[in-house]
Amino acid sequence: MGTWVIGIVLLAAPLVAASAQIPDSLPTEVTPQMIRNGQLLFEGPGLCMSCHGKDGAGLGDAGKDLTDSAWHHSDGSFEGILTQIKAGVPVEHGAGGVQMPERGASRLTENQLRAVAAYVWSLSRRQAP
Repeated sequence: MGTWVIGIVLLAAPLVAASAQIPDSLPTEVTPQMIRNGQLLFEGPGLCMSCHGKDGAGLGDAGKDLTDSAWHHSDGSFEGILTQIKAGVPVEHGAGGVQMPERGASRLTENQLRAVAAYVWSLSRRQAP
């Protein structure tokens, strides 16, 4: 009887492990280091902080809150956020009629933009960098 129970447990273990995964675990292309780098870029040369605030909660009409689960111009996925950062937001769709320029008006490289997107993705998921 003991062997039978062990067999069932071994067969069920992958199913239990799969169901125990955190729904907001890091996308395969995102690393904790990317998130840390993205935060530094968000707060500095990426210029994101000027509209979204240091903590990403938004600055009134200047930029949307990035810390909640409401996504206005993206589906909230890493790739969706990256695409939105690259494309920007036109004036007619911006918070308070404020435009988000393409690439946030920054001169960040593709890898730097990916890091910023990783950080923004983490803001609404409470992932520790």
